[in-house]
Amino acid sequence: MHADQRRLAGRAKRRPSHRRRPGFRARRPLVALVLSAFLLVGVCAATGIAWEPRTVAGRSDRPDPGSGTVLADGSGGATPDVTAQTPGPDTPSPEGADKNTAPATPRPGTDTGARPTGALPFDLPQPAALRSGDAGKKLVFAHYFTPYPLSLDNASADADYYSRNYVNPDGEGGKHGRYGGLLRDRPLPVPPKDGNWELVNLQQEVRTARAAGIDGFTLDLLSLSGKNWERSRLLMDAARSVDTSFKIMLMPDMTSLKTDDPRELAASLADIGKAPSAHRLPDGRLVVSPFKAEAKSVAWWTQVMDALKAEHGIRTAFVPLFLDFGANSDRFAPISHGFSEWGSRSYVGQEGSARDARRAHGLGKIWMQPVSVQDARPNQGIYDEAGNTATLRTTWTRAIEDEADWVQLTTWNDYSEGSQFAPSLHNGYAYLDLTSYYLTKFKTDSWPKIVRDTLYLTSRTQYAAADPTGDQSLVMSLRKGSAAPRDTVEVLSFLAAPASISTAVGASKGAYQAPVGLHSELLALNTGTSSAAVVRDGKTGARVELPYPVDRTVEVQDLQYYAATSGRR
Repeated sequence: MHADQRRLAGRAKRRPSHRRRPGFRARRPLVALVLSAFLLVGVCAATGIAWEPRTVAGRSDRPDPGSGTVLADGSGGATPDVTAQTPGPDTPSPEGADKNTAPATPRPGTDTGARPTGALPFDLPQPAALRSGDAGKKLVFAHYFTPYPLSLDNASADADYYSRNYVNPDGEGGKHGRYGGLLRDRPLPVPPKDGNWELVNLQQEVRTARAAGIDGFTLDLLSLSGKNWERSRLLMDAARSVDTSFKIMLMPDMTSLKTDDPRELAASLADIGKAPSAHRLPDGRLVVSPFKAEAKSVAWWTQVMDALKAEHGIRTAFVPLFLDFGANSDRFAPISHGFSEWGSRSYVGQEGSARDARRAHGLGKIWMQPVSVQDARPNQGIYDEAGNTATLRTTWTRAIEDEADWVQLTTWNDYSEGSQFAPSLHNGYAYLDLTSYYLTKFKTDSWPKIVRDTLYLTSRTQYAAADPTGDQSLVMSLRKGSAAPRDTVEVLSFLAAPASISTAVGASKGAYQAPVGLHSELLALNTGTSSAAVVRDGKTGARVELPYPVDRTVEVQDLQYYAATSGRR
């Protein structure tokens, strides 16, 4: 990272949305100034180149959107109405795409989603190789959450809806101030575009996922009308226009949809499912994978599928996703092609996935395994201890060893849960790049050969027990079943040959010997910034710096792990 980028990234770390200053409301918001730095950092990185806070048998759940939620510890946590998460009254809502509008023209510096040569520690097989033969039968989807596309209003990042209202504790009339703002991270900023900008941004997300080896998106259908529905339809078009093999699996969200009429849902699924990009099995059946399928009875879902066939001529492959798989698998087996679950978000307690995969296969069904990176929900007052990259590595290992048929990355872009794999301001492409490594093993049954040294650095920017000093009144507490909190910096190395790794965590300097291949080294968290470099034969090679400094005194709680990679500058 160049000196200017470090300066801008450091400035971004201190933005008011995460660190509220005394008297912030009385002065001109600093977000406009700081987000201009975000934009430059995002462009430089790019051109260098998707609930109730309780556990059910070790699984996470979501509440009904818009409901007041009582947390396990007795505190309240209001969840925003995700069916209505569109820009508020201070700015016009983004207009739906006009098919008669000329294609958008990205302005100079647009993040195209392309992966630069040498970004990964290995050579990723071409999409055709990952989609043919046995590899093509192992499918990887990413859960797409429509409220958080790359841009909500096609404005510059220093003044867009994300900066004004979602990462700003005072945004949307202050309704998120109680928990320090709705989001702690945001999509990697993209410049405004001319023309049909919403379509072009969705096309970019498809390209980014495709470049990582992902087969498609599971599309969280939050509503059957309105902006999220319009964006869902547009995503179908975007996928088709970028790659005819990139598929969208329909996932009606039964915590959010406001219908009890099976024929109404069937009609909507038929409408959006007619798109060529809708995921179908080789025999032509449309795959429908409802989130929290147990919210409706087997008889109700049977009516949906009967209506799809009788009224719309569509045969269905039903792959329900449960929040409590064990309590529902036997009842749903007669109508299901396969099963999935939402999964837990910590690296401990993942052994249950092996049991569930075996049960699904024993019933003659396919199994879609959830893979996650982390989970921190300020608006619900809960988080899971991800252990740096431990949750990502553990959940991918379970999917591989348990012989899952499909994988769902949970999530692509749900920034309100902090669970995003998509390129983001604070993580860049790090988690997505790591996923490409495990994805290759999952699909090809062979670990890819490490051909270039690459380092990944992860850390929080505050200690887990830090007590925010600002106006935030609802703070996150550890979810039941999670690993214990830890304060660590992790250096995850991929080495073509053994080497020494020099490290700096604030003022603490050190070095250790790392073996060939993948190795995780944990260092104690310290104030200041962190960095690591490969040293071999006295020469410094790959180097990574996490430019976000760690503070002991914080004004807003932020328990997400930030990430950086030496593979991208």
